[in-house]
Amino acid sequence: MNYLKYVLLALTVLVTGCMDDKNDITAIDNPELVTIAFFDALFNEKDIKKAASVCSPSLSRIILHYKSTQAVGRHLFNMKFDKVKITPEDSGVKVRQQFKDSAVITVYLTGYYQDNKVKDVKRLSLIQEKNKWVINKILKDPF
Repeated sequence: MNYLKYVLLALTVLVTGCMDDKNDITAIDNPELVTIAFFDALFNEKDIKKAASVCSPSLSRIILHYKSTQAVGRHLFNMKFDKVKITPEDSGVKVRQQFKDSAVITVYLTGYYQDNKVKDVKRLSLIQEKNKWVINKILKDPF
């Protein structure tokens, strides 16, 4: 019977460890996916610390200064969403410009705020630091 307790304990630790890895967006090695994870954490998950975890130290300080994801959306992006779908640019003309250690990513955000459909486009600049992509600048609206 004690053997069963140890097996259950080991399985619990294993499952908990696997769940933590899925929530670690800092391990993503693609700048487009980092951008999508950032906006998803900000507008869908409403997790300001998770969103700030993929930002450069200076941008992370600014984001955490606002204390809530709603304030970040309102002040930094001029956007409000209840739920949003984030889609990277994928037209025939590649807007994404990726170099060895920097990238500019354009994403389309489509969602709802108080039953009104909202669409927007945002561009972010990312750099590679210690083999990880981080958002370092919020660029001006492309349109």
